[in-house]
Amino acid sequence: MTPPSFSVYGLATPLIHAGDDVAAHLFEAAGRSECRGLRDGDIVVVAESPVATAEGRAVRLAGIEPSAEALRLAEEYRMDPRVAEVVLRESDRVVGGIPGFLLCMKGGTLLPNAGIDASNTPEGFVLPLPADPDASAARIRAALRERSGADVGVIVIDSRTHAMRLGCSGVAIGCSGIPSVVDERGKRDLFGRELEVTKRAVADCIASAAELVMGEAGECVPAALVRGVGLPIGDDYAGVATIDASECLFMGVALHTDPALLVDEERDSQAL
Repeated sequence: MTPPSFSVYGLATPLIHAGDDVAAHLFEAAGRSECRGLRDGDIVVVAESPVATAEGRAVRLAGIEPSAEALRLAEEYRMDPRVAEVVLRESDRVVGGIPGFLLCMKGGTLLPNAGIDASNTPEGFVLPLPADPDASAARIRAALRERSGADVGVIVIDSRTHAMRLGCSGVAIGCSGIPSVVDERGKRDLFGRELEVTKRAVADCIASAAELVMGEAGECVPAALVRGVGLPIGDDYAGVATIDASECLFMGVALHTDPALLVDEERDSQAL
């Protein structure tokens, strides 16, 4: 059986500002690209920064008054107290840190500084993640379908580090129209053994492939179109799949050494 092949096209746009129609920019960029517009089955991958910027999420640091907790964390981890305050407001819980960064629980995952970034942001501002990345992906998908008539998937991505690895790679934080994870259990390996636990994080794999053509600096290529992956497209597929902290290998170790992490997480979920 011949393995599927796919293509990745960078989508260059003008600089995105608050209030901009991201879907319109993506539609126009696809028309200018070698992909020659959108087709059924395409997957549009867009970085979180332009999405959050268009949604008006940028925070002006001059208007931030640090709390006592932010001042304490800033001193301990050598951070700008105003940034520490924004991180506190955006995170579900701060679980630790290293100089310059707080390790936070946010939306069911661990990430540095609750995803807040100052890169590709005007001087004096920081940019949190979109408030609801899954909803952002769904809105962009609906707008692209209205403009093009094509049924596409949309992934909102971010760059993340991984435990004990140097460097960043792409990860999906919002998803609409495609499954974010494909269950491989029940298939057979090369020696006929049945797979028992394997689930492929296909949205994350696509995110990393797209980042190769998008870049991280001043390229002004905040999105990519991925064609030919062969994933099913449909309204039934929504959201990025996550697991409870107690089921996570990395968090499981932390919970084993500090059960208070789980207690606090359970308390927070009961308060919602």
